[in-house]
Amino acid sequence: MDINTLEKRIDELIAFCDELESKQGSMETDRENWMQERTRLLEKNEMAKAKIEAMIMRLKSLEQD
Repeated sequence: MDINTLEKRIDELIAFCDELESKQGSMETDRENWMQERTRLLEKNEMAKAKIEAMIMRLKSLEQD
């Protein structure tokens, strides 16, 4: 393998590493966004659960009257 071929291969590897770093950054951003969305949905789920439980308690108290 001559020096020019080796230089070309090294340049290709550097470009590939740059591409991987860029993709990793994008994936980390996506992950952070998904985690925020997950947290938001879990909070909404808990609020809905609390509302349903309160409605059930009100219905039970109406039954006792």
